[in-house]
Amino acid sequence: MKGSKFLIITGMSGSGKTTVSRFLEDLGYYCMDNLPAKLIPGFVGLWKRKEVEIEKVALVIDIREIGFEKEFPRVLKNIRKSILPYLIFLDASNETLIKRFSETRRPHPITGRKSVMESLILERKRLAVIKNLSDEVIDTSSTSISELRKILARRFLERKRLRMQIVIISFGYKYGIPLDSDMVFDTRFLPNPFYVDSLRDKTGRSKSVIEYVLGSKETKKYMEELYRFVDYLMPKFEEEGKTNLTISIGCTGGKHRSVVLAKKLREFLTGRGYSVKIYHRDIFK
Repeated sequence: MKGSKFLIITGMSGSGKTTVSRFLEDLGYYCMDNLPAKLIPGFVGLWKRKEVEIEKVALVIDIREIGFEKEFPRVLKNIRKSILPYLIFLDASNETLIKRFSETRRPHPITGRKSVMESLILERKRLAVIKNLSDEVIDTSSTSISELRKILARRFLERKRLRMQIVIISFGYKYGIPLDSDMVFDTRFLPNPFYVDSLRDKTGRSKSVIEYVLGSKETKKYMEELYRFVDYLMPKFEEEGKTNLTISIGCTGGKHRSVVLAKKLREFLTGRGYSVKIYHRDIFK
């Protein structure tokens, strides 16, 4: 499955297809939800001839389509003559699915006067053939969303692809904390170049400001602890299947200390093999 560029996700209602779709989108897949089975061959033709600028595709399809269980096996047999789609069937126990429907208060797609249990039994019967055609069955009965993401990460990603995309933002607390921050580090206790006349009007990009900030014993100790902390946390985030992380580093005005330390943290994480972008939000305010 690793490296597969055309995925088809199906399975029982409530088994986690939405979670899988969101995860795949994070990996760069173009996800289409509930595409009618009859339209799949046409889309495959466009994709194969590169008439659509999409490299990786994930189709999420299920029982919501009328006649799906009869139409899809024929379609799958047809498209397998020209491409090699990877079909994943998500499943879970009836007890688990009933609990999930109860928690979300959403009706089962098979409507009528049937109870949820009756609907699930009927759905399972209808999807039995498709389940047997699948390349892989993933049982989500005892998995949380984070655990499911771990399973998907192990299946979909080569080790080299497990590197997160990291954004580091330097900012000034006087202008507010960046709203998209996953982690925030405060540097306001460190010696402040603002109170040095020759440094006040310069920024954290200036050599003299960098030397002043990094020359402090407090800064050196802080950076040692920060490096140790992120070195511990990054693999944990990756294990959870996280693909994007925003780290914000703040000082009072966002012009001196935060800029210097953001740059140093970027150098450290880049040296660890991560792709890191940096943004100095308030450096010119």
